Amino acid sequence: MRKLILAAASIAALTLVGPAAAQSPIVIKFSHVVATNTPKGLAAEKFKELAEKYTDGKVKVEVYPNSQLYKDKEELEALQLGAVQMLAPSNSKFGPIGVKEFEVFDLPYILPDLKTLRKVTDGPLGAKLLKLLDAKGMTGLAYWDNGFKQMSANKKLVTPADYRGLKFRIQSSKVLEAQFRSLGVVPQVMAFSEVYQALQTGVVDGQENTWSNIYTQKMHEVQKYITETNHGYIGYVVVTNKKFWDGLPADIRTQCEKAMKEATAYGNAQSQKENDDALAEIKKTGKSEIIKLTPEQDATMRKAMEPVYKDVASRVGQPLIDEFLKETRGATN
Repeated sequence: MRKLILAAASIAALTLVGPAAAQSPIVIKFSHVVATNTPKGLAAEKFKELAEKYTDGKVKVEVYPNSQLYKDKEELEALQLGAVQMLAPSNSKFGPIGVKEFEVFDLPYILPDLKTLRKVTDGPLGAKLLKLLDAKGMTGLAYWDNGFKQMSANKKLVTPADYRGLKFRIQSSKVLEAQFRSLGVVPQVMAFSEVYQALQTGVVDGQENTWSNIYTQKMHEVQKYITETNHGYIGYVVVTNKKFWDGLPADIRTQCEKAMKEATAYGNAQSQKENDDALAEIKKTGKSEIIKLTPEQDATMRKAMEPVYKDVASRVGQPLIDEFLKETRGATN
């Protein structure tokens, strides 16, 4: 796969040289792993529309959804090698390449609501995290929401004991691994594009995801129960190849930044709507039973996952966790 990515990067480099390069539009290949009709998919299309408009066609954005070019594990390497220019990986994806700090977003119940989330992503803490990507040859451009996660399986998940022994698909994140191990679950890292089939064939018993991802990937058709937990958050960091971004003419880069800012506002507004709509559609199909926890059941789930904070402190960094909690809860713990 690395050879294929390198070959693609070489072709991409060749398209930027030669006498016609000044007249040719600058191509931004934007690769992502979800469907077009998701918050991320819609935000990517909005960025394409606005970037092409604001640069008067000097920039051409090619959006490749649904893992058409690269799967989860391959896309960051493709970006670093220059085979694509833009991605929007979930926060979890940066841990495996050495930027473990982004996994703080994966801690269970750390983000109570969207207002608190905005406080983090739009503030100095969000900016500080993006700066960490420079060392990996990337420039962090924006934070995009997907939404809050729910748990699904073919059995009712109400108490921590209900999870014991189940196999759950997870993203590649040590924090998520610790979260599920705290519930006695066997976590299995798997590409997003493979989840539906794995659930259908019983390779895994369950998964966690946002309503919009569950609905657009048809996971509700192969899961009998979905428990509304809102226990975690899925968000994305829009990243670009640093060398490519720094090499853009200043006026073009400014217009692209404007397009990204507006696409971010649009996408994040869409996120809540998409999740609400997806939940309504899932209910309409009647294929999954939606389980709502009582306040007591919710408290029991929270308590069961508390040890995760201590388990991953050495990995994510206790000072960062404290800083995050100060923003999200008004005090450290």
